[in-house]
Amino acid sequence: MRKRGLRSRTVLAAVAAAVLGAAGCDASGGAGAGGARGDRPSPAPVWDVSPNSVVAVGDSITRGFDACTVLSDCPEVSWATGDSAEVDSLAVRLLGRTRAAGHSWNYAVTGARVADLPEQLAAARAKRPQLVTVMIGANDACRSSVSAMTPVAAFRAEFSAALAGLREALPRTQVYVASVPDLKRLWSQGRTNALGKQVWKLGICPSMLADADALDAAAAHRRDTVQRRVEAYNEAMAQVCAADRRCRSDGGAVYAYRFGTDALSPWDWFHPSVSGQARLAEIAYRIVTAEHR
Repeated sequence: MRKRGLRSRTVLAAVAAAVLGAAGCDASGGAGAGGARGDRPSPAPVWDVSPNSVVAVGDSITRGFDACTVLSDCPEVSWATGDSAEVDSLAVRLLGRTRAAGHSWNYAVTGARVADLPEQLAAARAKRPQLVTVMIGANDACRSSVSAMTPVAAFRAEFSAALAGLREALPRTQVYVASVPDLKRLWSQGRTNALGKQVWKLGICPSMLADADALDAAAAHRRDTVQRRVEAYNEAMAQVCAADRRCRSDGGAVYAYRFGTDALSPWDWFHPSVSGQARLAEIAYRIVTAEHR
């Protein structure tokens, strides 16, 4: 009898433990959510909204070309890494002005095209940044003629290979990809300035800006072709970025920004002014720090 009673108490204890265990799982949010899971630290989010170092790559826009003086880079007003109080660059907004000075680097090159990204990213890899910003493609569209523009398939392949190379070397580095600005809107805004149109004749983005006052069918077709190519570049970059869980594109925000003449350089009416750089920094910061995309 004692053995039977002992067995009965043992069975009851086991049943009670099972019931209590199940209740604990339910209270914690489902199976496997009890003490065992609570003992493990929560996994780190895939996207960190507060990276502690920034490297910028890209072209003249990121170098601040013609924003301060004529025909000169002005990286201090770069939307990505500049230290100008007038701009409040992405790096300054993320890191603070003091820390940004030693933890952000600008490897963009005026005149660069997508084929130049691997070399810039090679320099970036040495810094092992937590965030890399990319703005590229304007010079692939701004060619001597529409036929000289980088084909979309080649652009996609070059961009994809550059991002893959970075990812292989730095698997946890985040990437922010800014879209190419709307070059056709740039033409429509800048053509109101007589001096700007004279500067354009020196060879600034001839595929879009040549014969700025021409409104005939051929000129309209040329500009529309450039605009469609820019849109295709932006779509290609967004698609490549979407396949990488540590990459965020701006969703076309830079392209869609309805800038006015105050956002354009007073020397060439093409590159962003200091004000334009500040707008680019605002867009980037909003997207990089968004909790969900």
